[in-house]
Amino acid sequence: MADHLEASVTLPSDPASVSAARAYVVGTLAEWGLPEDTEVSDTIRLIISELATNAVQHTFGQSPTFTVDVALDRDEHLRVGVTDSHPRFPRRLPAAVQQDNGRGLAIIRWLTAEYGGRLRIRPTREGGKTISVELPWTVPAQPVTAAGQQEP
Repeated sequence: MADHLEASVTLPSDPASVSAARAYVVGTLAEWGLPEDTEVSDTIRLIISELATNAVQHTFGQSPTFTVDVALDRDEHLRVGVTDSHPRFPRRLPAAVQQDNGRGLAIIRWLTAEYGGRLRIRPTREGGKTISVELPWTVPAQPVTAAGQQEP
C-alpha cells in the first residue's frame, strides 16, 4: 500500500448527509483493506456519525456544508475528521440523566481512548474548526466469519 492515502467529500449540512458521510468513510476504508464487518469499522462508523451529526446540528445554519476527511499514513495511523465553517468550538456540558443529546463528543472521546487513539480539535484558517480522530490502523490478517472465528 502507498505511504499515504487520503480522501475527502464535502456534503450539505443536512441530516441526510450523515448517512452519506458514514457510507463514504466505510466504503473508502473497505477499498483500503478494512472489511466493513469488523468491530473497528463499526467504531469508525459511529465516530463519523457523531461528528457529522454535530456538524449538522450545532452549526445553526452558519456552515452550509461540512467536509469529511480520511487519511492513512504508512499503514500505521488512520485519521478521520469533519470540518465545518462554524467558529464555535464544542463545549463540554454536564450530562443530565434525562438528557436526550449532547453526549456525542463524550462518546467519541471514549471510543478514541478505547482504541488507543487521540481526539483533536483545531481551528481552520477560514475561521471554522476540524474535529478529527487518529487511531492505530489495524486490519484483521484474515477475514472474520459470522461466528467470530478467523478463516484459515
